[in-house]
Formats: sequence, structure tokens, C-alpha cells
Amino acid sequence: MKLNWGTGIVIAIIGFIGFIMYFVITMSTGKSYNHDLVSDKYYQKELAYQNSINATKNAKALKENVRVEKKKEGLKIYFPTEFNPKDITGKVFLYRPSNKQLDFEMPISLSNTYLLVPEKRLLGGRWNITVSWNYKNKDYLYQKELIY
Repeated sequence: MKLNWGTGIVIAIIGFIGFIMYFVITMSTGKSYNHDLVSDKYYQKELAYQNSINATKNAKALKENVRVEKKKEGLKIYFPTEFNPKDITGKVFLYRPSNKQLDFEMPISLSNTYLLVPEKRLLGGRWNITVSWNYKNKDYLYQKELIY
């Protein structure tokens, strides 16, 4: 049987469509591919977004903002020295984009000007850190991406 060029083009197009459909079906039904949202409470977080903008502006207006340094004992989060550490309240949230199970949150309770996140809680790789804190009824927010 002899094939002409028109039949060859049709067979090539059908083969290509079949190849693409195989990958689409594999990606959408495969159990190893996770298609979760970044956050479970997306809409509630969106409503509180203006508060985050105001807290970020407050933090940027400070002479000395929060500083994060990687040390051998863990991650040290330094707060402004002009503030009394005992009056600072809030939380530190570390978000791991690649694995939801590694995310964790720590309350801020200071006796010194820094907070230590133990090294055993942090795996190497990319982390997003959010420090949400309050000092004398004024909210502050610090966010940064870091590689540990």
C-alpha cells in the first residue's frame, strides 16, 4: 500500500494530538502530581490584605527593621533595638513552597532582642518567612524569601 503526502500529514497530526492528550490525562489524573492551592483560606486572607499593607508600611518606616541572619545554631531574627523586647508580641511563620508539611509557626516571646528558630526545624532550600509583630498596639509586618 502506498501512502500519499496528504495521508502522511493526517497521520502525523493524529499522532501528535494523541501524544498531547496522553500527557494531559496523565498530569490531571496522576496521584503523584499535586494541584493544591497555595493557601486553604485564600478568600479570608484576601480580605485582611489591607491590614498587611499598613503593617508593612509601618515596618518600612522604622529606623531599624527586622533582620534575619543564618547562624550555625539556626535562624536568628533580630528585632529593632530601640524597642523593649518584652513588649513585642506576634508570630513568625515559615512557609516552605515545595512541601506543605514543613510549614510551621512560632509565637514571639523575647527576653533579648532576637528570636532563634532552631536549626533542626529547617531543612535546606527555599523558605518564605513572615514576621507579624505588634509593639504598643501598632502592627508591623516583615516578609522575605530566603535560602537556608
